[in-house]
Amino acid sequence: MRAFCPQTPTEEIGLLAARRRLLDRALKKVAKQGGEVVLINGTLIRTQRRTGKADRRNHSGKHRSHGLHFLTLTDENGRMIWISAARPGRTHDNTAARHDHILAHLRAAGLGTLADLGFRGLDNDIRDPVSVTGYAASRTHKLTPGQKGANRVLAVGRSPVEHGFAHLKNWRILTKLRTHPAHAPQLLCALLVLTNVEVHR
Repeated sequence: MRAFCPQTPTEEIGLLAARRRLLDRALKKVAKQGGEVVLINGTLIRTQRRTGKADRRNHSGKHRSHGLHFLTLTDENGRMIWISAARPGRTHDNTAARHDHILAHLRAAGLGTLADLGFRGLDNDIRDPVSVTGYAASRTHKLTPGQKGANRVLAVGRSPVEHGFAHLKNWRILTKLRTHPAHAPQLLCALLVLTNVEVHR
């Protein structure tokens, strides 16, 4: 997995990227296999800092680094099934999820999702929620024992998504992406396909 390091798009990258599933198809496959939920997470792929004012939007204050923001979905076992388009590093997880209409796709597939606190407020449908997030403490509100217990259960359920990210980020090229941001989505899609072949063969 460490030897794949092209800096510009190639025909091979394009062919690999074309093999990844679109969001609807990926979710339908999970549902068809008996899955009930998927795991969602946002990640920052670090990039070189570029000149010009336009690069400021690629700076993530949370990570204190320049990069591109991606959303990914995994199944309950941590197998990555989908990755989003690249967005500026300062993009919030909720903003990216709304842009990709994640909730609508999940409802259409009959699936739910387990999400971290970065996705709080994404799903405000009290009667029929599809996104489950944990409870957040504040200066004026401490978590109850029940809420702490719910957070622990959610953390256990979400743990496989971290393994999925770890497998993807094993690629040396993702230590700091040097390709042009416009080429990043195709490269990430190709790496997703290769990761699934490598890890689950």
